[in-house]
Amino acid sequence: MSLLALALSPTTHPSYRSHNNENSWHRSAFRLQKSKRRCTLSLRAQTPITSNGLRSGAVKPSEIPKRDWFSPDFIFGASTAAYQIEGGWNADGKGPSIWDNFVHKYPDRIADKSNGDVAMNSYYMYEEDVKMLKKMGMDAYRFSISWSRILPDGTIKGGINQEGINYYHRLLDLLKKNGIKPFVTLFHWDTPQALDEKYGGLLDRSFIKDYADYAKVCFDNFGDKVKHWVTFNEPHIFCTFSYGTGDSAPGRCSPGMTCPVPEGDSLREPYTVAHHILLSHAEVVDLYKKRYKGKDGNIGIVLDVSGYEPYSKSFLDVQAHGRAVDHNLGWFVEPLVRGDYPFSMRSLIDDRLPFFTKAEKKKVLSAYDFIGVNYYTGRFTKHIDISSEKPPVHITDDVYVSEEAIGPDGYAIGPETGHPRLLSYPKGLRDILVTIKDKYGNPPVYITENGIADVVGDKLMKGPLDDWRRLEYLQQHIKAVKEAIDLGADVRGHFTWGLIDNFEWVEGYNSRYGLIYIDRDDGFKRYMKKSANWFEQFNSAKIKA
Repeated sequence: MSLLALALSPTTHPSYRSHNNENSWHRSAFRLQKSKRRCTLSLRAQTPITSNGLRSGAVKPSEIPKRDWFSPDFIFGASTAAYQIEGGWNADGKGPSIWDNFVHKYPDRIADKSNGDVAMNSYYMYEEDVKMLKKMGMDAYRFSISWSRILPDGTIKGGINQEGINYYHRLLDLLKKNGIKPFVTLFHWDTPQALDEKYGGLLDRSFIKDYADYAKVCFDNFGDKVKHWVTFNEPHIFCTFSYGTGDSAPGRCSPGMTCPVPEGDSLREPYTVAHHILLSHAEVVDLYKKRYKGKDGNIGIVLDVSGYEPYSKSFLDVQAHGRAVDHNLGWFVEPLVRGDYPFSMRSLIDDRLPFFTKAEKKKVLSAYDFIGVNYYTGRFTKHIDISSEKPPVHITDDVYVSEEAIGPDGYAIGPETGHPRLLSYPKGLRDILVTIKDKYGNPPVYITENGIADVVGDKLMKGPLDDWRRLEYLQQHIKAVKEAIDLGADVRGHFTWGLIDNFEWVEGYNSRYGLIYIDRDDGFKRYMKKSANWFEQFNSAKIKA
């Protein structure tokens, strides 16, 4: 999952900028819970929802998705990421990543002071994960490769770790045996620590070559087994929280701000890193298309996207909506479809936003076969005036938008889901898919992450398998995907985040996003939740057909 629990509205909620208290996000978020206001799924049809969240039975029987709503080649699957599930952090020759370094050096930055050293033990129990995918009837599995498990010091010169190669071969072979398609992510936030120490990782253009070398190793070794590749996961979140607020590894921010490494520049480094990500992406896509793609290969990038609605009908809030979409989605899509960043970003950010050379623009343009969309929640967009008295201190200030959970009429944008920051807003998913169709040429899209968390201590759950909120959330969002398809959007698949409960970055193990519950106190045994049982029934319709 992305860091959307932190990502939403750092301008509106300054407590998100640092971890002076490890549970600061709980304090800010629970203001919404204590309001006792009714919530809504739509601006027009405002359905009363209690502050306890999604209503049991909220989805009408006729609106519960069925497999035959979608074409036979539409893909349903589930997603994970290497650091969040694998464990084996230093096993069999693996080198450390920036997340290994971050959790070991700054344990107080994690809500429960935990880490991913063992995580969900999937390095040793991947067979159980595949068994769960098979039982649910999933078509595909999106997972990431740990760069430092393949290249311990991040470079070809440092040597290839054959044990790491062998691990992913075993996983891929088992997926093939069970008829499950792999969607493989090359980079899910875990830069090799050696590269961060050598030249600052993504802050330096040297990263581009090392990343391309790493990708080539993966294509050479796994290319015959993998036909869907993702270059980068959620660059918007990564740039914002790894190099802006410093909440995530490697934890950089400007001097004077509260983060582990206050030696950066929160107004420049995120844009520099984003630029290098796009150049690295383009380099690898070019390599793949020239040497590995063949007739059935596909490669793309995965972006975190929020649903937005103007706070009011005023022209200022409508303009704010456009800027929010530009800075969230357009930041990484517009270079791919037109060769430059959104005009609103160029206008507001000025010389802090890098330029592409003519050669770089040519390579970046059309460097994708598909776009991945990670979607969780939505917000209202409220205009903020430019003021000489309050200059930007963080890149989210560059948007001049306040992202609000509650609209001017006192209604939230959607019902609560259990996690205090993730409000259910399926309309936002439909709208963003239609926006991609209308504004960016209707490229093939996969929903590569979509889901919510079970929060430890949720009194409305009868037990860890009673994830009725997730079930309703997923049903509503899968229905929104179908609506977008009916409106002409070229959506080709839906992946739930996540397959299994995992180490959820700065939230540790307090938030459980899995379809599958894992008992970490009893041998990491896997158990299907209510939502997983529904998917088993849902997907069985395709099997019968």
